Amino acid sequence: MSVAVAQQSLDLASRHYENFPVASCFLPESLREPIALIYSFARQADDFADEGDLTIEQRLNLITGFRDELDLLQAYIKPQSAFFMTLGQMIRERKLPLVPFYDLLDAFSQDVTKTRYADYEDVLDYCARSANPIGSLLLHLYHQATPENITYSNHICSALQLINFLQDIAIDFKKNEGKQRIYLCQDEMAAFGITEQTIGAYVHAKQPIDDYWQQFMHFNLRRVHALLNSGKPLGKILRGRIGFEMRMVIAGGERIIHKISAVNGDVFNRRPKLNYWDWAIVFSKALLKL
Repeated sequence: MSVAVAQQSLDLASRHYENFPVASCFLPESLREPIALIYSFARQADDFADEGDLTIEQRLNLITGFRDELDLLQAYIKPQSAFFMTLGQMIRERKLPLVPFYDLLDAFSQDVTKTRYADYEDVLDYCARSANPIGSLLLHLYHQATPENITYSNHICSALQLINFLQDIAIDFKKNEGKQRIYLCQDEMAAFGITEQTIGAYVHAKQPIDDYWQQFMHFNLRRVHALLNSGKPLGKILRGRIGFEMRMVIAGGERIIHKISAVNGDVFNRRPKLNYWDWAIVFSKALLKL
């Protein structure tokens, strides 16, 4: 494995703010570089979809470039870049499936072209490709990829993705003005009397949130909390340091839900982020297996 590429991946993981641990010091050292490489793959491809002033065609071409490199790995042909040579070596050594990597690229391609989601099923379909593959890959790394564990992991990963959507409503709306990305369910927005103009007023005019918005957000928070809880047994099934890391991830999600709820869903003026005190709470809950 290329030491330089692996170190760059670890550095990338440490530079980006994340609600949840990425290749953290709590994991066994042997897992940190493989997880950092997986994170780097996802981070780079996600940035192709989101960052900079590229055209839609340019973004899709960059993602296609990653897909082409995966095709070479799948065909046992030497990839073009140093990153994919290192990633490919790790995938072979760890016997990881390639399908989750392809699923991630499908989700990021969708981000480039799709900005609205009709209903909850539509959003969950996106989560199944944008978030769940990460959990699946980690379970394969841990040699714990049983059907039961993957089901628990899918619930956790989808919940974390939904929490991030709620946390980043304002950020996603501001991106690419005129083509704002809204991951909220369109049918549920209508049911609660929420329009895109409503969100725009909260984002741009700093209009105070009303009761309809609060009810809408609390509805979403209750549902995502239930989804996260349904995956919680995985934190006790996994043993040792990987189990501790999983409980950290779950507790981090719970903490963000708590912080959004505490401001009645006003993520426009007070975007919840985990601070040192929050991390102390997360650590304690993971240690006590709560």
